[in-house]
Amino acid sequence: MKKKITVIGSGVAGLSCASFLAKAGHDVTVLEKNSTIGGRARKFSVDGFMFDMGPSWYWMPDVFERFYNQFDHTASDFYELKRLSPSYRVFWKDNTQDDVPSDLDEFKAWFEKMEHGSSLKLDKFLKEAAFKYDVGINDLVHKPSLKLTEFADIRIATGAFKMHLFSSFSKYIRKYFKHPKIIELLEFPVLFLGAMPKDTPALYSLMNYADIELGTWYPMGGMHKIIEAFEQIALEQGVKIITDQEVSGFDIENRTVINTNTLAGEKLVSDFVVSGADYEHTDQLLLKGNSNYTKDYWDSRLMAPSSLLFYLGVNKRVDNLLHHNLFFDENFQQHAVEIYKQPQWPSKPLFYACCPSKTDDSVAPEGMENIFLLIPLAPNLNDTEELREKYYNIILERLEQKAGTEIRSNVVYKRSYCLTDFKNDYHAYKGNAYGLANTLRQTAFLKPKLKNKKLNNMFYTGQLTTPGPGVPPSIISGEVVAKEVLKAIEN
Repeated sequence: MKKKITVIGSGVAGLSCASFLAKAGHDVTVLEKNSTIGGRARKFSVDGFMFDMGPSWYWMPDVFERFYNQFDHTASDFYELKRLSPSYRVFWKDNTQDDVPSDLDEFKAWFEKMEHGSSLKLDKFLKEAAFKYDVGINDLVHKPSLKLTEFADIRIATGAFKMHLFSSFSKYIRKYFKHPKIIELLEFPVLFLGAMPKDTPALYSLMNYADIELGTWYPMGGMHKIIEAFEQIALEQGVKIITDQEVSGFDIENRTVINTNTLAGEKLVSDFVVSGADYEHTDQLLLKGNSNYTKDYWDSRLMAPSSLLFYLGVNKRVDNLLHHNLFFDENFQQHAVEIYKQPQWPSKPLFYACCPSKTDDSVAPEGMENIFLLIPLAPNLNDTEELREKYYNIILERLEQKAGTEIRSNVVYKRSYCLTDFKNDYHAYKGNAYGLANTLRQTAFLKPKLKNKKLNNMFYTGQLTTPGPGVPPSIISGEVVAKEVLKAIEN
């Protein structure tokens, strides 16, 4: 029987979930709080510059392709996918820099140059990481994680030891490599997972496999091309998408979603609701007596970082930058401690600079650069314009030094985005940017459940539930939740 289903939020997970539900024949409406769709993957354009607001790394292309294939599409139907070579540039503390090769043989030669014997060790490291990626991305993350017995199938059970779930990522890497640059490079993806490398399961070496073997890609036209693709697929399935629709609550008895500004103030009748909005916001403020968890539960969760972002339009070309640039020219360990152990604004921040105009002429006017800067921060810090400006000058001074040119006087457009904006735009709990920390105690069935414990027609998708943060996991989250809704409909 055809059901009316409301999906709250048009981020990647919400659009993914809505598409699968509509494909199954149901009447699906997506309600988006903001004026444009995409959630954290929104874009904005100004003065000839096009800025992607959030995700800028296109990793795990197989996950995107699998999603498109299920709707009789391929990535090339929507955008040209270009592999970046070199993958990215790293600026080190010793005032040197390295371009990370996209070619595996060149990558091994680079490791060997830094540490004799490391290329052979890398072969074994990547073989183990490939197994984790295969089991993790093809099996583990597709589990709804509603109960422990889901993980008892023979492939996962027999591979549990090889998954290194109970090993420290930091110790695991140091079993193979000694050179500090190699260690920092391999630990860098973990910086955004929400815990110190020593507190993160070695399972996440699968991200090193995604980086080194599968490569770093870019959809020409910008990362928002992904959202345009997902929107097209959703519309093709018959999904209705309505923007500027802030959901204020649920009238569960009458099967309605109450919106503050739904057409003429009407209530939207729904047989099922999937919230792709911030889980804590939905749980604590929208569901009230039907929440899954207590305030103390949420307060005890370890959150992944927030970020201070700058979107800059520069009226000249800036040399010595690639598309992706990691500034490891300060102490990696100290910044990690100031995110995870002693939360505070970092004393000497690491940062990331994305310059997509190096690859894509369409994102900036001719002869100019589009630069996106990111400093990872502890969540729930005090956020003021004065602090934003202080850190803008700190990292611009270092950026100018490495680029060998004046930049600040050539900035013709500047916008900052930080904790307050994450809270205002996404109701992000504690202003987080990346969801829950991926610690062992918050992995798989230990994450907030995707199904409401009291209501049989209320579900959750997105970065605060299974399988976790990031664009590829969010794609999968939407599919996993859609399957659970369809099971509930059948029952």
